[in-house]
Amino acid sequence: MLATVLALVALAGCGDDGGTGTQGSSRLPPAGGGGSLTWALPSLPATLDPLAAKGRIAQTVTRQAYEPLIEQITAPYAQGEVQPGLALNARPSPNRTTWTLTLRLGVRFQDGTPFNAAAVLANSRRWQSDPRGRALLPHLFAVDAPRPDEVRFLLDQPVRDLPRRLASPRLGIVSSRALAPQSGQHARFLRDAAGSGTGAFQPGAGGPARLELTRFAGWWGSSIGLGPALDGVTFVRAPMPGQRYRMLAGGTAQVADPLDALGLRAAEADPLLSTIGGPQSGIGTEGSVRGIPSARLVPALTGVWLTRLAG
Repeated sequence: MLATVLALVALAGCGDDGGTGTQGSSRLPPAGGGGSLTWALPSLPATLDPLAAKGRIAQTVTRQAYEPLIEQITAPYAQGEVQPGLALNARPSPNRTTWTLTLRLGVRFQDGTPFNAAAVLANSRRWQSDPRGRALLPHLFAVDAPRPDEVRFLLDQPVRDLPRRLASPRLGIVSSRALAPQSGQHARFLRDAAGSGTGAFQPGAGGPARLELTRFAGWWGSSIGLGPALDGVTFVRAPMPGQRYRMLAGGTAQVADPLDALGLRAAEADPLLSTIGGPQSGIGTEGSVRGIPSARLVPALTGVWLTRLAG
């Protein structure tokens, strides 16, 4: 099933609890499944800017490198306890007009810069000064930082679901080195900035038809057993559903996303393949790739990241 995709199998062993993050060593920890995964998509995003990732396909790609503040992560194969992401918690004021987030300590972007309150402030300034960000956080009027590990989101009216909003893959946190200006105010995303995410994968070789992602050895989740389990993920552009199905059936892709009704029926009839979803948006995967219950398709694919796998 699809989440196989998400086959970033859990790393062997767990480290500390989820209270703080630590920068991993330069040596990659052992992978649970190892190897790489090829994912066939109808198109590849023109930019890896998470704020520009409007649809599920683009978010599937950008979410591998960029993490939102709010998320709940389980290790691949459902090993270990659920862990919070970059924000350890989000506490509302009684009237829900102020939300205070405690940030995970010790996290670094792939370019080596620290993730802290200053990084969140730069991103929040960008969100506030960009129409796309304002649409996602319409009632946000300020963000401040009482401490390096704490930020407060100040709203002009009560917002009860701010954590859900901050979980959007489009609000993935970007290194200030990838913003011009670095303050974040009216900033543009620098397409060529390397290592500007905190995620488990970093972009490698790419082009209009192929994008390779490699494991980030220093990902904060590695030391606490959250993955990733794969050494790499390659997204391949295959515009036609039949083309994606043939790649899946021929073994040149482990995930075909999405398939049309004809492709889904063919995949369902193949004992080596699995399918998820309905006739218009279903996905095909190799049967050997562990999956997730179809009932979790929509929430899982809204912000797919290859470090999460239930099996």
